[in-house]
Amino acid sequence: MRQVLALILAGGKGTRLEPLTRDRAKPAVPFGGAYRIIDFTLSNCINSGLRKMLVLTQYKAVSLDRHMNLGWRFLCRELDEFIDVLPPQQRLHEDWYKGTADAVYQNIYSIEKCQSDYLVILSGDHIYKMDYDELVRDHIDSGAVATVACLPVSLEEGTQFGVMQIDEHKRVIEFQEKPAHPKPMPDDSERCLGSMGVYVFNTNFLFDCLIADASDPKSAHDFGRNIIPSLIQSHLVRAFLFRDKNTGDTMYWRDVGTLDALYEANMDLIKVNPELNLYDRSWPLRTYQPQQPPPKFVFAQYDGANPRVGHAMDSLVCSGSIVSGGTVLRSVLGYNVRVNSWASVEDSILFDGVVIGRNARIRRAIIDKGVHIPEGFEVGYDLDADRRRGHTVTETGVVVIGKGDE
Repeated sequence: MRQVLALILAGGKGTRLEPLTRDRAKPAVPFGGAYRIIDFTLSNCINSGLRKMLVLTQYKAVSLDRHMNLGWRFLCRELDEFIDVLPPQQRLHEDWYKGTADAVYQNIYSIEKCQSDYLVILSGDHIYKMDYDELVRDHIDSGAVATVACLPVSLEEGTQFGVMQIDEHKRVIEFQEKPAHPKPMPDDSERCLGSMGVYVFNTNFLFDCLIADASDPKSAHDFGRNIIPSLIQSHLVRAFLFRDKNTGDTMYWRDVGTLDALYEANMDLIKVNPELNLYDRSWPLRTYQPQQPPPKFVFAQYDGANPRVGHAMDSLVCSGSIVSGGTVLRSVLGYNVRVNSWASVEDSILFDGVVIGRNARIRRAIIDKGVHIPEGFEVGYDLDADRRRGHTVTETGVVVIGKGDE
């Protein structure tokens, strides 16, 4: 893996995650209490033996850049190991990145300096575990110029993916980006083969492709729309079928690009046996861990009709949080969260520093950092009232409260 460079695309606006992306890039959105979304891709790289990484940022990157500086600066430059953050440099023109391929094209100068034979191109906003070493070795052994990681998805989901057809040798023979009517797999009429947005390219070959694409005024300068479809007739492009690192069979991969998808992926974690195992010591998930005391659960006063008991069940609770006489059920609490007496939090996600006042009730909500919920306040019980207050309510009825919206 010494001759492999990972490019992590982390510049998307994430408009479908607003208000959570009002002040931060999509890969910097908190996930699972202790993590940011980008931590999963970065951890995959480290666990796969990748030690050269470039993170390409663009919109609202301050929070992401801060997180990278705090938690991901442990590699040794003297050993030619690094994780560098590259903001748009506008070396070629004054435009923002026009697409995923253009983001790589505009950074060819920096990529050349890394002297890699192969490029692994990744997205910084997906939740999954994957051994990229297996992917790269498969690519090299096959002699392909490009390899696309993929997994089966339902035909309904396929409208949001690049959908491919492959032959018996896993050669990609057809590729359509977000088709209105995805073509099913030959042996499964209910599912199609969807691209994960994970690619391996021979470096110099990709440079030639990007330079040619940049001169095409009709191109969207996107890997799924332009680069991959342009290659499959004239070059060997292979598919790599993704298998989850924990299960070997069950393929856990989540695109958390919408509020509902982010909510469901968090709720996956509180199951007794979640498909995504955060506690697997053979595949550790790294992040920035602030210096905080252990979480605390206080008061066990059962006297009277209104007991004051601080407890959390079927939940994840991070360091520094105090459940002080309140009840937390099936929820994810970040760092330094405070749930005060007689308050209840159910099926919710509370980011760092959230304070829930006494007797408040929270149900099916996502609450951003530092929000204070007043005493006796209710969220998620009357969705029309939540909308009138200006809060976002998703299609499935999840209430989202952004910073400053309380």
